[in-house]
This record gives sequence, C-alpha cells and structure tokens, in this order.
Amino acid sequence: MCSGRVDLEFIFRAFANGQDGVFIGGCKLDECNYTTHGNYDALANTYLVKRILKHIRLNPKRLRTEFMSGADGNLLAEYTDDFSRQIKELGPLGSSENLSHDELTIKIKAVRKLIPYLRLVERERLRVPEKSKQAYIDFFESHETKNLFDKIFKDKLAISQILLILKEKPLSTGDIAQNLGIAPSDVSRHMNTTSKHGFVQYNTNNNCYSLA
Repeated sequence: MCSGRVDLEFIFRAFANGQDGVFIGGCKLDECNYTTHGNYDALANTYLVKRILKHIRLNPKRLRTEFMSGADGNLLAEYTDDFSRQIKELGPLGSSENLSHDELTIKIKAVRKLIPYLRLVERERLRVPEKSKQAYIDFFESHETKNLFDKIFKDKLAISQILLILKEKPLSTGDIAQNLGIAPSDVSRHMNTTSKHGFVQYNTNNNCYSLA
C-alpha cells in the first residue's frame, strides 16, 4: 500500500487501540512509482500528527516515518530496531507523559472526531505547492505554519473534549476546567460558542452545562 494512503485516522486508531508507537515506511521521496507522489502526503501527515501529539501531551517521537527503496532491507531493519528501542524507553502510551488512561482516552477520541475537519484544513490551508523535501521542511517547520495550525486546532480540540465529557454527565464551568486542564475563562468562551450552535445548554437550577 502506498504510504500516502496511511490516513490520519489509521494512525490515531492505532493509538486508541493501545499501540505505544506507530512506524510508517514509504518509498524514497522523488522516486515514487506513481504520478501522485503519495509519499509526500505521508510526509505532510507526519508533520500534522506530530503537531497534534504535542497538543494532546503525547511525545511526537511516538510516530516515525522513514523513506527507503525496496532494496533497503538493511535500512528497514535498522530503522525499526531503533524505533522499537526508542518506544521501550518512552514506555507505555501516556506513561512518560503523565496522562491517566481516562485523560488519554478522551484526548484521542477528541482528535479522531476532528479528523474530517483536519482533512479539509489540510486541503485548503496546509497544502505545499511544490513537491520537494526542502519545500515541505520550509513550509511545515515555519513559525507561520505552526502558529496557523495551533490557532486552527487548539479551540477545536478543546470543544471536542468538552462535548465528550458532557456526554457522561452535566458539568459546571469549574468542573470542565479541572477535568481538562483548561482555564475557566476559555471554557466559558467555548460554552458561548457551542451554545450559539445549539450543541450545549445551560441549566440555571444546578449551574451546569449539558448536551442539548
């Protein structure tokens, strides 16, 4: 399978299923057998996933992508052995990041719900016009792109997490802030947004938010 077909959902499904790390192997950049050069899509997804992992407090090193030819069996063995050692050092998913099982579950679920939105963002605002390794490095490692992604993703992730925990039970602004480690002022701002869109409602009797 072309490495470009490794969707964001595949990667986060692996983490949701308890995998401690994900390794993606693709053909060498600029040596793709197809005109689509899907390995550049794999490279773009790698940058995006590492940025997302950072947002949810998981070590970006838990994802690794390497490009090699079909004749590079020795390199594949070297890369996978090194990655396995690295993951063993990091330990089980969430352990070295001090995330509880419940925190980890909520964060990964929230990300998976945002993947359709992220695909649109990638197409519309995070596409690199030129398919070259240097162009992708310059684009994805620029402060402008990092700031753009953080601005786009941060609030969406917070809202996605809030809606997930409100499925369990109604919560006050303070409870939501404590559960997710978000400032109460930010929670209030997100509640105003989601209330306007009809996703949540406020119960004045117990001063709690619940799903609409």
